[in-house]
Amino acid sequence: MIENEKVEEMMLELEDKSERTINALESDYGAIRTGRANPKILDKIEVEAYGGMSKLIELGNVSALDARCLQINLWDKSLLKAVEKAILQSNIGLTPTNDGNVIRLVFPVMTEERRKELVKQAKKMGEDAKVAIRNHRREAMDVLKKIKTAKELSEDETSVCEADVEKAVSSFMSTLESIISAKEKELMSI
Repeated sequence: MIENEKVEEMMLELEDKSERTINALESDYGAIRTGRANPKILDKIEVEAYGGMSKLIELGNVSALDARCLQINLWDKSLLKAVEKAILQSNIGLTPTNDGNVIRLVFPVMTEERRKELVKQAKKMGEDAKVAIRNHRREAMDVLKKIKTAKELSEDETSVCEADVEKAVSSFMSTLESIISAKEKELMSI
């Protein structure tokens, strides 16, 4: 690594942006319904409660009863209807059942066709993440060009820095590949 403040800053920014991209993909993948009960599917649902919007996961306990059923046990039972409404409006494809105490979400068995649709969706999300990382690489390379043009780096130093950027991007891309293939495998397993 070349000792240059701007280069170090650029590398840190590249790593930070790339890690945020990967974290965002993992978060988005958590929301894809796989046919198994996964409490993460409820992470982004907001409920109108106490005069404002609150995340569903902040209003009670969410637990998986079995492989195909989630149970939401609210601390304040007066919010049952509001939570039901929020789940229905969230378009996650599940219909809540309310017994007056808890809300249950039963995940239907997914068809092969639906699994393939979800794999396509997951691949597209993965491709979008790859494009974002390539854009981060391009931004880093632009910074290197500006530093070189300003004669703050020699030709050789610039080549070393470009190789460092490529190495970092390759590492992030392989991480993305493993996340994408793991999600595809999860979606296609019955």
